Amino acid sequence: MTHFSSYHIKAQPEQRVPVDLPIKKTGLQYIGFRALRLAAGECEVFESATLEHCITVLQGGAVSISVGDLHCANLRGRDSVFAASAPHAVYAPPKHKITITAHEVCELGISSAPAKGLHRARYLDPAMMTQSVRGAGSNARYICDILPETQIAESLLVVEVRTPAGHSSSYPPHKHDSSSAQETALEEIYYHRLNPAQGFAFQRVYTDDRSIDQAMAVENHDCVLVPRGYHPCAAVHGYDLYYLNTMAGPVRHWAFNNDPQHDWLIKK
Repeated sequence: MTHFSSYHIKAQPEQRVPVDLPIKKTGLQYIGFRALRLAAGECEVFESATLEHCITVLQGGAVSISVGDLHCANLRGRDSVFAASAPHAVYAPPKHKITITAHEVCELGISSAPAKGLHRARYLDPAMMTQSVRGAGSNARYICDILPETQIAESLLVVEVRTPAGHSSSYPPHKHDSSSAQETALEEIYYHRLNPAQGFAFQRVYTDDRSIDQAMAVENHDCVLVPRGYHPCAAVHGYDLYYLNTMAGPVRHWAFNNDPQHDWLIKK
């Protein structure tokens, strides 16, 4: 089992690539993630190689994305990831050239997972994405399913969550790290954003036996790795929390179990 010295990846928020987490170099086996900020006129070109990608236009001005013969022109991003609207996204299979051209300043999240190339490149229309509210009271948060299991992909699952200031999220604490009828093994990367940007939030990653138990103060653009264990978040007073989740594992299905010590919270 891979040992992680830290599950908290600090960002370089002013850089063109605030975080870059290639598969396996982090110790994870199934997922990678990269955040990308482009100025007007900038272009990013790379090969998908042996990976499938979900390219999410997080926020900003118009951007064009080409994957092989698929050309998605002038996708206009939201003003902010905290806007109550779904993002544009593109699914890219392996063995394709990917070109991202920014017509205005924009930010993208690029999720990746190993794949064989079973599916075609396609545009993920925000009008087709499911948005929902999960939880209630100070546990309410707002979900947008970008690439859920109801949409075709080989391994990737991608979802974004907006958590209001003072609310908890990914809560009650849950895990998805074993294979059974009630739970699937999925690695996960959280990409965090804060509003206002100078804020912070808390996230804990822990296991039942406490062989993993880390509590982290995450700041704008930071990532948290979740190879296994429970992984709740808390948005502090005055600062809204956004995160983009990338998940993948041996089976493309999200089934989880809550921490039994805290399951009473949804049963009372």
